[in-house]
Amino acid sequence: MMNAFRLAGDMSHVLSIFILILRIIAQKSAIGISLKTQELFLMVFVTRYLDLFTTFYSVYNSAMKVLYIAATSYIIYMIRCKEPFKSKYDASQDSFLHLKYGVLPCAILAAFTMAAKMSFDPIEALWTFSIFLESIAIVPQLIVLQRFREVENLDGHYIFLLGAYRALYILNWVYRSYNEPYYHHNWLVYAAGTVQTLLYADFFYYYVISKYYGGKLTLPT
Repeated sequence: MMNAFRLAGDMSHVLSIFILILRIIAQKSAIGISLKTQELFLMVFVTRYLDLFTTFYSVYNSAMKVLYIAATSYIIYMIRCKEPFKSKYDASQDSFLHLKYGVLPCAILAAFTMAAKMSFDPIEALWTFSIFLESIAIVPQLIVLQRFREVENLDGHYIFLLGAYRALYILNWVYRSYNEPYYHHNWLVYAAGTVQTLLYADFFYYYVISKYYGGKLTLPT
């Protein structure tokens, strides 16, 4: 069921993706962008939206899922394969070992979670994995920005909108739990969403300060 928190969260998420695409195309450069964060987000979307092949909820729901997968795949394609973006991507700054310290721990956590629930449904296991992975997917991007320190306007807007999307979705989950009879509190989702939002907290602070004083967004070392 749609509510204001979910709609605002979805719009923040979509806008963040289009701002990132616009930024890469307009500047003809992927410097300052983490390819590894985009790869983690693609894993999140692919493992979470397998129900595209099994369950139809609404045209809106299906369209948003396809949009997230297609747009993120396009960003990865631009950075990996397309000039001039490929040549203007600094892999040395994007050095977080996302498979070793991101994907693997989340897969182990998901396996332990499913074992604790005595559930062996592969679709649910992949969904659980996606929840854990999304909570830390932004880490490589935050590390890249920290290394460059001075954050471009569009990069700042992209991160801010991503954080706003997750915060709004937490409110959406709580709202639905109290207003929809068949929707219940999911403490795993709450915990992962809170971790993800907290990862943005430091960035939010410097983003708001920079906008308030009208200066450049500069992160501390």
